[in-house]
Amino acid sequence: MSHTVGIRQVQKQKTRQALLDAALALLEEQSLSSLGLREVTRAVGVAPTAFYRHFRSTADLGVALVDEALGSLHRMVRSTVNTADSSDERIHRAVELIARHVDAYPAHVRFIARERHGGVQSVREAIRGQLGRFAEEVRAELAKDPEARGWSEDDLLMLSHLYVDQMLATASLFLEALDGPEGERERITRLATRQMRLISKGRRHWLD
Repeated sequence: MSHTVGIRQVQKQKTRQALLDAALALLEEQSLSSLGLREVTRAVGVAPTAFYRHFRSTADLGVALVDEALGSLHRMVRSTVNTADSSDERIHRAVELIARHVDAYPAHVRFIARERHGGVQSVREAIRGQLGRFAEEVRAELAKDPEARGWSEDDLLMLSHLYVDQMLATASLFLEALDGPEGERERITRLATRQMRLISKGRRHWLD
């Protein structure tokens, strides 16, 4: 009996992932607010009723896509921030991390970029929540720096949000560069590095 239950669970997980993958592919050409569940189930080859065994709605599926797109990044962002020996190394690693993530998951990055200000409230809130977690994690690491002495928690969080927003903007630029001219990626790397350094320099003089 337990073996049968295990097989069913594996099949259920496969169907759920297939629905997520199909939705992500369809969202390359449209927004989540215009996506119909019948489109998704047709792409997977299951009955529309099967959709509701996994998600309450397309909005619920969108929230799951947000978690899939951003959830695994938290550990990598923390590692990037807390293992660097200097601000410049931290920035270099952050830009490298963004570039690699865009290369590996362009559809996920495109989905986040589009739906961050899209028409589905629960998905906007899910993205905002994930970005808030990133900012809190960056804040916790920045607070360990000697340069953070004298900073208030609110100011450190404000600084962290600046870094997170810059990382998002950089991801969008790398996304556009995937089909761009030769040398565009290097230009974006230099630009993103300079922009983050500018934030860092401002940090050093914030308390003056």
